[in-house]
Amino acid sequence: MFKVTGGAMPGAARLLPLVWAAEAADGGEKEPAAPLKLDDLSLYSAPQKPLYVEPAAGQLEEHVATLRKLVEPYTGWCQVTYGKLKPKVEKLVQSGNDSYVYLQNHPKDFYARAGIIGFTGLLGLFLARGSRVKKLIYPAGLMTVTASMYYPAEAVTIARSTGDAVYGYAVRGFAAAEKIFSPQSKDEKSGKAETKP
Repeated sequence: MFKVTGGAMPGAARLLPLVWAAEAADGGEKEPAAPLKLDDLSLYSAPQKPLYVEPAAGQLEEHVATLRKLVEPYTGWCQVTYGKLKPKVEKLVQSGNDSYVYLQNHPKDFYARAGIIGFTGLLGLFLARGSRVKKLIYPAGLMTVTASMYYPAEAVTIARSTGDAVYGYAVRGFAAAEKIFSPQSKDEKSGKAETKP
């Protein structure tokens, strides 16, 4: 049964008589075991029972799943809105950083000019007592006049761009009004269309 050599397994020689004695107690010969099937020898066969059984969902899990289904359209809307607002917020933050850097390295007499422009706004509020329209027009008008006195080049640039925009809106409004109030009615247009062969 075993081939025992003295050099390879010195301790095994001592146990060898016990193995022979165990064989002798069994009766000498063993009956051959039934041959094993190929599936029984495989290391990768699927286990008979699953090792982990998923527990049944409790009330809390069901409520959370229902809540997720109800909130899902709103979360999609929030993601779309966030995608639209993110560039605008980043632009606002960048302009705030630029303003901070400008105020740290401001030009000469900047704060004095800003103070005078702010004072004219407060003066406009004082002069516009009584009417809401005056409270909008007077301070804005006085501040614009004062700022254009201190910064004439910027005032000219802003006036040109604003003038072009106002002119464009006026032309569009005039064209829309002309379409609405034109003397030709639908009946006249249809009558002219029928007379043309």
